[in-house]
Amino acid sequence: MTDSPPRPQRRPIVSPCISVCVIDPQSGLCRGCKRTLDEIARWVMMNEDQRLAVLDALPTRPDPTPAT
Repeated sequence: MTDSPPRPQRRPIVSPCISVCVIDPQSGLCRGCKRTLDEIARWVMMNEDQRLAVLDALPTRPDPTPAT
């Protein structure tokens, strides 16, 4: 019996947070990462597919209004 080669370990999908945590009241998106409050709150409980779906959606989201 031969040993199987070790499987490469996947890296966890890192949060897109950039520590600019301010929710834009008009869009409901974080000014830093463009996630919703719900996405931010659920991030640690999301599976890989859910996280990838959020990351895929971020470039299509509008830029939040600038802080005044």
